[in-house]
Amino acid sequence: MTLHFEILTLFPAIFSGPLSHSLLGKAADKKLIEIGVHCLRDWATGRHLVTDDTPYGGGDGMVMKVEPIASALKDLRTRRPGAHTLLMSPQGKMFKQADARRLKSKPGLIFICGRYEGFDERIRGLVDEELSLGDFVLTGGEFAALTMIDAIARLVPGVLGSSGSAQADSFSDGLLEYPQYTRPAVFEGASVPEVLLSGNHGEIAKWRRREQLRRTLLRRPDLLKEAELSEDDLRTLATLRAELGF
Repeated sequence: MTLHFEILTLFPAIFSGPLSHSLLGKAADKKLIEIGVHCLRDWATGRHLVTDDTPYGGGDGMVMKVEPIASALKDLRTRRPGAHTLLMSPQGKMFKQADARRLKSKPGLIFICGRYEGFDERIRGLVDEELSLGDFVLTGGEFAALTMIDAIARLVPGVLGSSGSAQADSFSDGLLEYPQYTRPAVFEGASVPEVLLSGNHGEIAKWRRREQLRRTLLRRPDLLKEAELSEDDLRTLATLRAELGF
């Protein structure tokens, strides 16, 4: 089943490179995903195809108009019935891996990329949700949309080379990923942990889980509050906290 993405933007050329290369390009060639990039000006009216205007009440910058976006959404929803509409906005909910998993199951996704000073407030009433990459402001929503599309598309079966790759990623189970190594076994005096060379898959699995917990505790302890942890995990965390002086 193909996952459909539709993007509304004033700058379609931004997407041509990222969407045609690497895993996303290959996934599109295999029809695992389909991405439509649409210029918002195609739905603007008047001689100059205006998509923004000065804000009521005064102030700096320009505000994106509601009419072109409303018209575009009407057309795209006709093409993609049931599509879920996302507004890229620094005021939106923080996008997380759980959102990528949730959105992958939608019948289609429409991304609205903002520009300038912001949106006419009435646009917010036309979308299903607002999403943000974090507490910072970009020049437009294009790079936020690209990031989310990449995160969602790589969860589609067949997009990654290995079926287990996505399951081992950071945040896939609420924790950071364990350390990874490859050849050579020794580089400038730094050696690969012996357990990874042992061939004992049970011990390797234990070591990786312990390192997941250690790394998360050291770098992102906030994640532990929501992660699903077993009794063994909790015992390991207690030992790690004692070892690390937490």
